Amino acid sequence: MMPIAPLMIEHRLIERMIRVIKREIETIRTTGKVRPEFIDRAVDFIRTYADRCHHGKEEDILFLQLGERALSDQHRRIVEELRDEHVRARSLTAQLVAAKERYVLQDGSALDAIVATMQELVDFYPVHIEKEDRHFFIPSMEYLSIHEQDDMLEAFSEFDRRLIHELYRAVVEKSEGAG
Repeated sequence: MMPIAPLMIEHRLIERMIRVIKREIETIRTTGKVRPEFIDRAVDFIRTYADRCHHGKEEDILFLQLGERALSDQHRRIVEELRDEHVRARSLTAQLVAAKERYVLQDGSALDAIVATMQELVDFYPVHIEKEDRHFFIPSMEYLSIHEQDDMLEAFSEFDRRLIHELYRAVVEKSEGAG
């Protein structure tokens, strides 16, 4: 198995959560109410699973190892774009937390900020994931030997060992079933 396989599997779970967030946006628009506990759950998923676990493996392992290679200008540019996009996702998540806190304090402008930020996340992740899945992951493996790919898989496994995939799978499944 190539080391991009676990990353692509993680993308599928992230996409599921993004669909849940999209559904929640529609609920907020219909009811005019935000469920702060949903925002907390979504933020926890994004920060821990999408960012720390998934982006962590990309930045701390894949991008670092590729940084030691003579990448084409196109691939080097994509790595930089992906790093910038990870920063953007972190910023959006922080904005969502801030808007939720304002909502809890009954700031009238917070609801619109929550919806707008959630919509940015819903718009952001599919484009980001497509760039990685369709334009970067497979070509990036050409820079690594089979042995290096195996070592990277092992490094991913060690990285994951410290995290809790099952917890976040349960978070998404619970979210998918919530009304």
